[in-house]
Amino acid sequence: MSRFGPVPWGRLRHVSAIEWSAAGSLAAWLWLLLCQGFFWRTDVRLPPSRDPVRWPSVCVVIPARDEAAVLPASLPSVLAQDYPGRAEVFLVDDGSADGTGALARELARRCGGLPLTVGSPGEPPAGWTGKLWAVRHGIASARARDPEFLLLTDADIAHAPDSLRRLVAAARTGGFDLVSQMARLRTESRWERLVVPAFVYFFAQLYPFRRIGRAGTRTAAAAGGCVLLRAEAAERARVPDSIRHAVIDDVALARAVKRSGGRVWLGLADRVDSVRPYPRLGDLWSMVARSAYAQLRHSPVLLAGTVAGLALVYLVPPVATVAGAVTGNAAAAVFGAAAWLVMSGTYAPMLRHYGQPLWLAPLLPFTASLYLLMTVDSAVRHHRGRGAAWKGRTYARPEVLPDEG
Repeated sequence: MSRFGPVPWGRLRHVSAIEWSAAGSLAAWLWLLLCQGFFWRTDVRLPPSRDPVRWPSVCVVIPARDEAAVLPASLPSVLAQDYPGRAEVFLVDDGSADGTGALARELARRCGGLPLTVGSPGEPPAGWTGKLWAVRHGIASARARDPEFLLLTDADIAHAPDSLRRLVAAARTGGFDLVSQMARLRTESRWERLVVPAFVYFFAQLYPFRRIGRAGTRTAAAAGGCVLLRAEAAERARVPDSIRHAVIDDVALARAVKRSGGRVWLGLADRVDSVRPYPRLGDLWSMVARSAYAQLRHSPVLLAGTVAGLALVYLVPPVATVAGAVTGNAAAAVFGAAAWLVMSGTYAPMLRHYGQPLWLAPLLPFTASLYLLMTVDSAVRHHRGRGAAWKGRTYARPEVLPDEG
C-alpha cells in the first residue's frame, strides 16, 4: 500500500483510546462552533424597533416568596419605569414569612411611580408549582385591566428606567408574542465569576438564541426574570395552566407560546440585572441542582448520556493534552489542545460580556466538572425524595397532565 493510500487497518487498531477520545472531542467542538446556531456569539440583543403611535397598556406581574432581602434593590426600579402608556404592577406574595408583601407596600408608598397592587393566592394546589400558582393569580388580577401585554419579572430583577418601553417597542415592531431578555447575573464573588458566565454559556449552547427568534424553528426558550408576553398569546397558549407543573417554567412557557403559533425572541440584556447574590459555591450549587434533573426529564438514561457527553466535550481536551504531553503521544496532545483552544475561544465572548478576564476561558473544563457534579447531585436528591427543593417547597416528578399527553 502506498504511503499516500488509506491507513492500514493494523495501524488503526493500535490507535489509543485517548487519541480516539481527543479526536472525537475536537470533532464535537468543530460541530458546536459551526453548526449550533453560533451559540457562542453574544451580540443577540433587543432587535431594532420604533416607538408605536399608541403605547399599549401593560401589567407587570411579580411572583415573590421571601424576597424582603432583595426587594429594596429591585421593586423601586420597576415602579420607576418611564413608560408612556398605561402600566401598573401586581406583586403576588407567595406565602412569604419575611414580610415581603408589607415591604412591597411600604416601598411603593415611599418611592411612588407605577400603581402597585399586592395580593396573595394562598398555598398552591396539587399539581402546581408555587411560582406558577402566584403567576396565575397575578395574571387573573391583571386581566381585569384588559392589558395588551404582560411583563413577567422576578422579584430579584432590577430594570433600567426604559426597560419596559424598549421591550414593548421591540415586540410591537418585530411582531413577537414573547420577548425575553437574559438578565445580567451578579459576578462579584469569586465563585460567581467562575460559575455564572458558564451558566449563561451552557444555556445558550442548549438553546441557541438565533434559532429561537427565527421563524419556522422548533427551538424555544425564555429567561424567566424578564418575559414580555402578549396577553392574547397567553390565552391562546393557556398559560400558565398548561405548564402548571413545570419546574423550568421559563422554557416551558416559551414552548407553549411557540406551539400555539406565537413568535418568540430571546437575547442577552444590557440594562436588566439580577440583584440576588450567590456568594458561596453552595448557593450556586443549590440553584443549579434544584432543576438540573428536571431538565433531563428525570430520566436515568438521559442523565448517563449527559454525563458522558460532558466528559467527552469538556473534560477530555485537557486530559488528552496533558496525558499526550507526558507520554509522548503527539496525536492525543494535538487533538486535545486543539479542542481545548476551540472551547476557550467560544467561551471568551461570554466572559467579555460579563467583564471577566479572558484567562478564565481555559478553566471552563473545571467549571464544567462542577456542573456535571451538580447534575448528578440533582438526580440523587430526586431519588432521595427531595426533588426540586426551593424556599421550603419540594416538587416531585410530575405525572403527564391529561391535556399534555
